[in-house]
Amino acid sequence: MPPAPSLADTMRSTLSAPVSAHYMMRLYVTGTAPNSARAIANIRKLCEQHLQGRYDLQILDIAEHPELALGEQIVAAPTLVRLYPLPVRRFVGDMSWTDRILRGLDIRPSPTMPA
Repeated sequence: MPPAPSLADTMRSTLSAPVSAHYMMRLYVTGTAPNSARAIANIRKLCEQHLQGRYDLQILDIAEHPELALGEQIVAAPTLVRLYPLPVRRFVGDMSWTDRILRGLDIRPSPTMPA
């Protein structure tokens, strides 16, 4: 029977997310504020262009879910939290800096998508 993988091996394989990794993210917003509306539109567009079929995106209003915002230590909205693949990453703002968001999320543009 082969030995079980070590914790270091498991973490290494998790942290080096393959191009086909499934992304789990939460976007914390404040109601219908203009920045929140832009953030929703921008992150949905980014996900559809670069992660089609490989993401789960929860959009949460911090007024309706203060316990989740507190637990995630959200201090500004809109805030995007990438939960998976690890490590957890956070982005604040209207998500309009596509290149910066892609780099921060470790998303490589799809070969079929224009750069």
